[in-house]
Amino acid sequence: HAFLQKAIARARQNGIDASRIIVDPGIGFGKTIHHNLELIRRLKEFESLNVPILMGTSRKMFLRKILTGNSGKELDPGSPVVETGTQASVSAAILNGAHIVRVHDVAGTLATVKVIDAIKNG
Repeated sequence: HAFLQKAIARARQNGIDASRIIVDPGIGFGKTIHHNLELIRRLKEFESLNVPILMGTSRKMFLRKILTGNSGKELDPGSPVVETGTQASVSAAILNGAHIVRVHDVAGTLATVKVIDAIKNG
């Protein structure tokens, strides 16, 4: 949060209009499964930055590791099981405050987003 807050301040000081700024807390990028899950769970804490929040969980390794469990068998990132995990993580991210999601399966995710938005706003 502090890192992103400073980055936003730097951008604003350098003339970037707030309407052109989004933040990405960085799922993956050397984080553990626990770190990634905690970011999703605590995403609402980033709302205080007052900029849109982007989450990119699609097909990430942490999902594949959760879904593989102790079997040790590597799941193909494009497998239907991984896509189901992606949709679950996208749902959780949106319910916890994500405004933008980066995904591979746009059509499938659009259906997920429509349902989650209806639940959240209905």
